[in-house]
Parts: sequence; C-alpha cells; structure tokens
Amino acid sequence: MFNKVILIGNLTKDPELRYTPQGTPVSTFRLAVNYRYKHGDDMKQETTFIDIVVFGRQAESCSQYLNKGSSALVEGRLQERRWEAEGQQKSKFEVVAQSVKFLSQKKGAAQDTAGEGEVAPPEETTDLEPF
Repeated sequence: MFNKVILIGNLTKDPELRYTPQGTPVSTFRLAVNYRYKHGDDMKQETTFIDIVVFGRQAESCSQYLNKGSSALVEGRLQERRWEAEGQQKSKFEVVAQSVKFLSQKKGAAQDTAGEGEVAPPEETTDLEPF
C-alpha cells in the first residue's frame, strides 16, 4: 500500500508543542489548504482544514519558526486516530508529517537580523536530519 500526502497551506494558529511521557517532542497545528476551480464563468475557492502532527526535533523547529499565517509545505502520511469520549467512539484523520518545509519566515525574524543574534530557520526539516 502507498500512503503519502503533500500539502501547501497556511497555519490557522501557532503550533502547540508538548512532550510525551518518554520526553519526545510533539507539535500539532492546523493547515488551511485552498483549492481554486472554475465553476461556469466564476472562480470558486474551497478551503480544507487539516490537522498536522510532527514528532522529534522537527516538532521543536516547527514550534520555534512557524506561527499563525505562516506558509508551509508538509509531506507525510494520512492516519486515522480513534478514541473513546463520554462512552462514544470518536475518530479523526490527521497527517503525520515526515517533512516540513518553511515557505515563509516567522514575523519579526524576516528582516535582516543576522547582526542581532537571530538565527534564520532551516529551509526544511525532516525526521531524517539529526539537527
């Protein structure tokens, strides 16, 4: 089977960073992905909101360099998460990111701040890179 998702969109709020009991960083954020199409003579736009989950050092980088409105390219796999709440079975689909590419810089860090001690974000983060 093949399960791969590639999305480009904007964050709807700042990423939330937390840690598992074992100490693994986990960052979650929601991506708004737009789809434009022509309907008759009109151009229509649909927006889909997709939950993204990022693990490890990549999660810390996302939390540090992304914020509400940031553009990002996310590559990963689709996963269904199931749980029980108040006696009812619930589920939702989310993308587990394997790679996140920052397409816009965090507000305030976009200006030339090399002399002020600011560090530019990495162009892309993946689980495979040991930074």
